[in-house]
Amino acid sequence: MIIPNLLIISGSGNKSGKTSIACRIIEQFKQLKVIGIKITPHFHETTDGLVTIVEEKGYSVFEETNRDISKDTSRMLHAGAARVFFAKVNDNTLTDAFTEIMEHVSCNTPVICESPALRNYLEPGLFLIMTSKNDNRQKEIDHYLRLPHIKFNLDYLSGNEALPLSFGNGKWICWHYGC
Repeated sequence: MIIPNLLIISGSGNKSGKTSIACRIIEQFKQLKVIGIKITPHFHETTDGLVTIVEEKGYSVFEETNRDISKDTSRMLHAGAARVFFAKVNDNTLTDAFTEIMEHVSCNTPVICESPALRNYLEPGLFLIMTSKNDNRQKEIDHYLRLPHIKFNLDYLSGNEALPLSFGNGKWICWHYGC
């Protein structure tokens, strides 16, 4: 399934810049009322500011309301996202959680999702793979590199004012020569 208004962000490891680039994109396009999503397979305790949307066997979906702390979803909200959702999932419930979130999103609204695994199930308008010399842990991303994607390096992006992206007619577009 192709979802043109969805931009999925993956990375080569922790500290590769996934949340940083998500926040930069949200800031650049906040007038479009961007929706931020973070999906994780880690079932750790929830924090203040997360409002439960649904809890089902194998997944939980929350809406972030706290923009004043340093967790990833708060950073997205602070960057200017209209709404931010957080989901904790098992591999076999990932699409269920994503479907639940999308029921709260208007058609053609720009969506940015930090969830590499989601790319295994659907095709976004854009798929970004972030790398950085500060990666704490390298992840195996060879199978993602075989899919259509754009690869950005956090160090390169930190020197540019505007990212080479646009959103129009309900879809994400990269206009950089390397896209």
